[in-house]
Amino acid sequence: MANTSISDLPGEIIQQILLYCPPVTLAVFQRLSHRYNAFVEPFLWRHQCQTQYRYWDPKHHIKDKFRGDINAVDWQNVFAERQRIDRNTSSALEGILASQMGRIDKFQRIAELGYDAKDCLLQHMAAVDDMEDVLARRYYSDAVLGCLHRIRAIKEWSQLQIQKDISLERALGAYDMFVLHDREGDFDEISVRLDAIAYDIRSAYSDISHQSPRQKAISIAVHLRGNDLTGVDDSHQYQDLQNNFLGIALHEDDHSSLPLISTAIYCSVAKRLGLEAHACGFHLHVYAVIKSTQGFDLDGDKLPPDSNELQFMYMDPFRSDREIPVTDLQAQLRLMGMPKDMYSLALAPASTSEIVLRCGRNILNSVQEAHRNAVARNGHGSNSHITLVSSFPDMESAFYGALWASLLLGLPPDGDGPVISTFEPRNFLQPIVQHFETHFPGDVSLIDDYIVPLFRDFGEYTQLRETVRVMRAGDSIPKLVHERTEESSGRVKYSVGQVFQHKRYNYMAVIIGWDAECAAPERWMSQMRVHELPQGQHQSFYHVLVEDNSVRYVAEENIEITAPEIPHNLMPLAGKYFKRWDKHTRRFMSNVKDEYPDD
Repeated sequence: MANTSISDLPGEIIQQILLYCPPVTLAVFQRLSHRYNAFVEPFLWRHQCQTQYRYWDPKHHIKDKFRGDINAVDWQNVFAERQRIDRNTSSALEGILASQMGRIDKFQRIAELGYDAKDCLLQHMAAVDDMEDVLARRYYSDAVLGCLHRIRAIKEWSQLQIQKDISLERALGAYDMFVLHDREGDFDEISVRLDAIAYDIRSAYSDISHQSPRQKAISIAVHLRGNDLTGVDDSHQYQDLQNNFLGIALHEDDHSSLPLISTAIYCSVAKRLGLEAHACGFHLHVYAVIKSTQGFDLDGDKLPPDSNELQFMYMDPFRSDREIPVTDLQAQLRLMGMPKDMYSLALAPASTSEIVLRCGRNILNSVQEAHRNAVARNGHGSNSHITLVSSFPDMESAFYGALWASLLLGLPPDGDGPVISTFEPRNFLQPIVQHFETHFPGDVSLIDDYIVPLFRDFGEYTQLRETVRVMRAGDSIPKLVHERTEESSGRVKYSVGQVFQHKRYNYMAVIIGWDAECAAPERWMSQMRVHELPQGQHQSFYHVLVEDNSVRYVAEENIEITAPEIPHNLMPLAGKYFKRWDKHTRRFMSNVKDEYPDD
């Protein structure tokens, strides 16, 4: 049998073989000859870009490039640039994991790489269980990715703030970016899902492009309601937090959503099907208002030449697939005591900013309701924190996003125009700064770029700038080292990484630091009645991470060490301070050795 080399194969076969080769092989292969180079460039490099990377920074306009002329783009260079971003992302992340110092700077370095860094961060988030630093790697890659998501969200709202034309789906989708983590539901994925729903409606109603606006409005509602794409699922409570998010409603199997989100889904799909529909900011409920086209009525009949009047109809996609008579809505307004001359305003399309702010208020209400329920369940009272680790979506992030939207969109830019909502900056400043300092320190640049300028004419401006400066400065200073001397070793009984149950409040926590005796200010000790403890302030006190994501300061006498097989409620949080869980010693392995070298 005659020997056959790869050069004897048809070009199509060679290309098919090369589809399964790694990039380094392609780079070598294309340098072997001009003929081999033609097989690789540009088809196979574009293939690498399409298959190796899912997420792209908006600057690439990647969808247009993938659809366009294959020879119009240097695909090998595009792929090489993504590989460079992967290396830089991984390098900065390794630095974050290696030391507590300089983390904010490294967060910023990755953020500057843009959304191109997401694929690499997702790979680190999927670290296998037996990695030495699995918990830390998952935690900090998620934290950096969260920062990237918030940057994109806040950019959308900042554009809306200066009256740019931002679609309702993107303006509401920004809330999803705050709680996204590694799930589907970013701006592009929301758009793809809405496109798919519109496609399904076209398939179900082959004549929909020829239907009148009224027929089309009802057809869309019938499809959404018939496929359970709107409304609250029976398994959910009305005020469940996840019902406030467009991306979650579109991607979760139950598609549960509040009226505002149901209406947003309806209007976004309607737009794709050529129907002008807007959210109507009716009091206590959100309806969809549909406009007729100029010169025609809602049934598609031509109006007299001298008639310029637009017709409106109303739909409630949350509850029904039928048209809501405007007289019914007017009757509701009358029962509310609204003056008749205000009806037209109440029934008019709401601005995108109004709907975003309304969604933010709904989120705040849901978080507060969940917090009240949690306090009632766990009985911790004032010691309970708003975050429940097991909650979906994450309440801390949802709350933070609602605060950002309220702050950015509550006042018109430069004080020009009507106030959209009752706005007192100080109502939002303290909780945003608190969340930034406690949970989102990587957002320093966001605070500096978007929050600080809003307070230029307020007394808090100087303090805000100082907060940002202190955060940056503190990040560049080595941590105070707590060594176990002969004296402290005798007094400090427990170690960083040990899990315990609080003897009085019964919560589970892990020790993340210690002081040989209470180092809190006198005011705190007085408030917490430290002097009433049997051993008072002259006993070891421990900084602890609690299963509700709060950090507390606990006296040694209140600690009862436990040895759980796996402390499930602490695992998502522990990566902030620990590398992994050791199943043999049943304790967390420290990642704060620069601060507590002997633990």
